Amino acid sequence: MHDLVMQPDEPWPSEWLRGVMDVCVLSVLADGPTYGYAIAARLADSGLGVVKGGTLYPLLKRLESAGHLTVEWRAGDGGPGRKYYELTAVGRSQLDAWAEQWSAFVGLTSAIITPTTTPRTGALAPADPEETP
Repeated sequence: MHDLVMQPDEPWPSEWLRGVMDVCVLSVLADGPTYGYAIAARLADSGLGVVKGGTLYPLLKRLESAGHLTVEWRAGDGGPGRKYYELTAVGRSQLDAWAEQWSAFVGLTSAIITPTTTPRTGALAPADPEETP
């Protein structure tokens, strides 16, 4: 059985993270406006691992440019101000579309990479038992 949360010394492949980070960030923002550090912490707490600022902030800028979120500076409580990010209606629609597509994609890829009832021999098990030699 596989752990759902990767260990710090076993990061998720960067290609996978690049493919899913936009939808994950929009999903975090669906819970309400928040700032970059809190987004990164939520993603890390969810098991994606540490998301560095050099990855997160350009992604947030792209999402803002696409109209998926708005940005607002807010005064800090006894500290420096922070940039808060908030999902727009366009961002909500995009999140819903991407979430639906992601679910279909996960189902499709899982069906391909998960062995069926026979042990993996390097080839996929036939879908039809009559096709078995």
